[in-house]
Amino acid sequence: MNTSVNTAKVYDEIIEFIAAGTTPQSVIDFKLSDATKERLEDLVYRAKTEGLTGSDQRELDYFLTLEHIMTLAKAKARTYINPQ
Repeated sequence: MNTSVNTAKVYDEIIEFIAAGTTPQSVIDFKLSDATKERLEDLVYRAKTEGLTGSDQRELDYFLTLEHIMTLAKAKARTYINPQ
């Protein structure tokens, strides 16, 4: 399962999402495309089994950074929907 997804395409998905306008609920509901998810799964699998090239490792690092940012954004969005 070696689906090639350019790192810029992942950024484009997130930039497009933000540029289109967001609400707390849309942030919570945001999901990456199936192709992007498949690429991420492939990178994680290969990192655990056979290792990654330098460029693949950088791509995985970008994915993980973006995933972390989206996790934080989703957590913050939940506070707007359910203020304590």
